[in-house]
Amino acid sequence: MDIQIRNSSDDPIYLQIKNQLKRAMVTGELRAGEQLPSIRMLAKALRVSVITTKRAYDELEKEGFIDSVVGKGSFVAAQNSELLREEYLRKLEESLSEALKYAALAEVDRAELNTMIDVLREESSHGSAN
Repeated sequence: MDIQIRNSSDDPIYLQIKNQLKRAMVTGELRAGEQLPSIRMLAKALRVSVITTKRAYDELEKEGFIDSVVGKGSFVAAQNSELLREEYLRKLEESLSEALKYAALAEVDRAELNTMIDVLREESSHGSAN
């Protein structure tokens, strides 16, 4: 797991850490039960404050993505399928919103959008079969 902190980002550092860890959990890069680096270790590796990494971990725990055990550390929580589905739906809505902006700029109508979606799905299903 390689967390990249970008000073040019509009997001605060704790949010960058949180989002990258969450993405790794949602994509399966980090699996349920896997232990995360300690707050201090991660802070040292990223050269950020312990308070910053603690805030990221606290928010992940509050959202149900990690479980913290006093004296043992933080672990990736067993994700329930509904939580993952909601995360995927949120990402889909964001992507569709951006796609609709571009469609409006290019004056693409609904029929053309549907055709594009059909073609992309077809390509995707052929790509995953190989």
